[in-house]
Amino acid sequence: MTVDRDKHSGAVSHFLELARGIVPPMHPAGRPFVAGAAVATLLLRRYSKRAGVVGGLLTAWVAWFFREPKRTTPTRPGLAVAPADGTVSHVVEAVPPVELGLGATPMTRISVFLSVFDVHVQRVPVPGLVRQVSYRPGKFLSADLDKASEDNERNTVWLTTPGGHDVVVVQIAGLVARRIVCEVAEGDKVAVGQTYGLIRFGSRVDLYVPTGSRVLVEAGQRTIGGETVLAELPAEG
Repeated sequence: MTVDRDKHSGAVSHFLELARGIVPPMHPAGRPFVAGAAVATLLLRRYSKRAGVVGGLLTAWVAWFFREPKRTTPTRPGLAVAPADGTVSHVVEAVPPVELGLGATPMTRISVFLSVFDVHVQRVPVPGLVRQVSYRPGKFLSADLDKASEDNERNTVWLTTPGGHDVVVVQIAGLVARRIVCEVAEGDKVAVGQTYGLIRFGSRVDLYVPTGSRVLVEAGQRTIGGETVLAELPAEG
């Protein structure tokens, strides 16, 4: 009897471990939305089982939207990884956001567009020190437009790598997105691949790397946040 019980307990533990690997954890910013959807579902179910089913599906979708899957990040020095899941929409030379005061020298900008089906947490693209965090209100144009980088509401993080390179990552609100969450501050030391923010419901993230970096992606390519290498930074010295 004890042996059978141990086998059963082991099978349950194994199933739970497999489930954890398949069902990603949820970002804390999503908990109030999931709780609200769950309460609404319970209220709807009191009046209609069909409405309760719809509410349950909506609750599951909200939990799925705020997922924060674990990622394996490349650790080789000199790499800039994707700050977000999505599709590369532009690779251009552009001046970094003016609020940083980095001057008018262009950098290479790699833009990643996130649809409502993508993971919406943002990840640190390089290890280093947070030099500045700047929020700027703006419009809510469709995030796949090039001018969204200039006109839309955004939150900008300026990082300096251990090798002395300046890298900028920008969270940009989109047509549907109306809330940017940033969890790092000036003076923080950050690790490449760690989650640092979230944009709710469709958006875009721009990554600025130094001119002379070797860009390894092209427009139309899919990215995996924290895993896909977007560029190799110039050699030190």
